[in-house]
Amino acid sequence: MKYDKEEKSIVDAFEKGIMTLSKPSKKEIEAIKSTARKTIIKDKRITIRLYDHDYKGIQKKALEMGIPYQTLISGIIHRYIEGDLIPKAG
Repeated sequence: MKYDKEEKSIVDAFEKGIMTLSKPSKKEIEAIKSTARKTIIKDKRITIRLYDHDYKGIQKKALEMGIPYQTLISGIIHRYIEGDLIPKAG
């Protein structure tokens, strides 16, 4: 498996015994579960108008990926908001 620099330092520390695994507490597990539930619940419905060409393009890309086109649109919006999508240069 290929690791980035940070991941490699963690694996190295673990293998050298510098870092060890610990079992999360019940409180930590509940916090993780709560965050996960909030992450997967989509609670807002919107209506948008798209150009026919864009709509067909989204449907085609989603079909290639094997996911519903609404999921693809939602994912694109999420990635943009999180800063994972950047504009093309020039």
